[in-house]
Amino acid sequence: MGEPAPVLALDIGGTKIAAGLVDGDGVLLREFRQPTPRIDDAEQVWAAASRAIGEALECGPVRGVGISSAGPIDLSAGAISPLNIGAWREFPVVERVTGAVPGVPVRLAGDGLCMALGEHRRGAGRGASFLLGMVVSTGIGGGLVLDGEPYDGRTGNAGHVGHVVVELDGPPCACGGRGCAEAIASGPRLVSWAREQGWEGDDAKELAAAAAVGEPVAARAFDRGARAVAALIASVAAVCDLDRVVIGGGVAGAGPVLFDPLRAALADYLGLDFIRGLAVLPAALGGQAGLVGAAALLGGSRAEW
Repeated sequence: MGEPAPVLALDIGGTKIAAGLVDGDGVLLREFRQPTPRIDDAEQVWAAASRAIGEALECGPVRGVGISSAGPIDLSAGAISPLNIGAWREFPVVERVTGAVPGVPVRLAGDGLCMALGEHRRGAGRGASFLLGMVVSTGIGGGLVLDGEPYDGRTGNAGHVGHVVVELDGPPCACGGRGCAEAIASGPRLVSWAREQGWEGDDAKELAAAAAVGEPVAARAFDRGARAVAALIASVAAVCDLDRVVIGGGVAGAGPVLFDPLRAALADYLGLDFIRGLAVLPAALGGQAGLVGAAALLGGSRAEW
């Protein structure tokens, strides 16, 4: 008998739409990318996704499709309304993908959950039973693996940890609330705060470089953001009894600039005995995590992971 057909994984984001072929061991074999059109035309955005899918299918048959998408998502309807793709509101992505790849199962989940699943299967989350996967970048998102199984909640949107309130009278957040971790520790908010304090740089990457060489305002910006992320982690860990947190994304790519003050702040917030030993690690898979996790949606049992 030959090797089983791979899974076609689709990762939908505001910058790119990626289609990948993932084998039964969770190894990404091929990847095909299309830039996400920045226009208010749902069909042109779908055309980009369709091109990526078509390129992947040229390699041969697949046994199913897993879709990772920015949210919010509506699992019951198979629809998505990504905040970073304005043209897609209640877009019937499962129906469209089923039409493009007929005769195989199609599964949908949020990108935070797929990131967590990918890291759980082949990355820094391997061996964890109760895992939070986080992305700290333009926004802050996340996904939960509880007792070894993906947890997507009532509507498919569980894991939106960026909207844990960490400052009661904090700044307004894009979600409509205030004091959310995302409103303090996301890349754009770190930069905005630093500029208010007199820093004159342009973006989060430049801010991280300045913090790494000890520029005082940049260092304070990352310390402030790290404390917000630490408070978020401690809150979710206490609620979900976590044993590991894996953090990826562009801001997390700053390395020690974020992780050193984060681990110091966690010492102040992880007071309960059962979470005091919580492991907090950088993600290992980078941009592959969403595709690997989307493919894992076609699994279903811990034994298969």
